[in-house]
Amino acid sequence: MDEKYLEILKERGTQSKVYKEYQLTGLMISEILRDEKHKALYIKLAKERNQSKLLGLAKGIAERPGIKNKGAYFMRMVQVLNQEKKKKIEKDG
Repeated sequence: MDEKYLEILKERGTQSKVYKEYQLTGLMISEILRDEKHKALYIKLAKERNQSKLLGLAKGIAERPGIKNKGAYFMRMVQVLNQEKKKKIEKDG
């Protein structure tokens, strides 16, 4: 009985549990970019930033041929967008 219970717990631990919309968005981004290893990072980004823009960016990157590390490229584009946003705030402020 103990062995069966441990198997059930092990199986349950591998299943993803989504409670909030941003969690689903982050998981979708990790799947789109084929970078499930960094899904926690994408969930955090989806919580803090515009989810639809992040999804659009990920889809655009996934469609581009020749990008070897789509996750790294995605993070670089997020960084570039943040820099542009800061410059605009400084300019307008």
